[in-house]
Amino acid sequence: MVQFSEPAPHTRQAKLIILDRDGVINYDSDKFIKSPDEWRPIPGSLEAIARLNHAGFRVVVATNQSGLGRGLFDMATMIAINDKLHKAVAHVGGRIDAVFYCPHTADSDCDCRKPKPGLLQEIGQRFGVDLTGVPCIGDSLRDLQAAQAVGAQPILVLSGKGEKTLREGNFPSNTVIFPDLAFAAAALLAGD
Repeated sequence: MVQFSEPAPHTRQAKLIILDRDGVINYDSDKFIKSPDEWRPIPGSLEAIARLNHAGFRVVVATNQSGLGRGLFDMATMIAINDKLHKAVAHVGGRIDAVFYCPHTADSDCDCRKPKPGLLQEIGQRFGVDLTGVPCIGDSLRDLQAAQAVGAQPILVLSGKGEKTLREGNFPSNTVIFPDLAFAAAALLAGD
């Protein structure tokens, strides 16, 4: 499933970065983000997205949203939450090119729920980009495993569930670790 902020883009050599949503861009909740009021950005995350945009990156979100499958919120509510995200990023001069999401529960046999690679593969196809080496930033093991499965560069941020993911270990050996999205973006831009 995908929600574009514009018609489906077709780019030749776009620099692409893939972000998880909850725990990377906004504060996460064990009870799910179920309304626009519950969506609150992590300090510095929106500005980091804007800096990435200004450096030529297309920013795409890939997020598991099992709250849909569990009936905790409906599609209209998810669209409203993502609209709040888009507006907040635009307010600081950035943009999210698309939000790709898996609406299925953990016990579903779908290909799009991370750690399976289907969501990321769809992003690569829609944007016409080989995902090899593409930065893929997440706070959970499943984000890192999905990145590894498509040859992307797994990046762990310690916001959200990141500290727990770091403690538990067992993530891909090439994972790069940063305190949060702002630090990750600064490092990516310094090396660009």
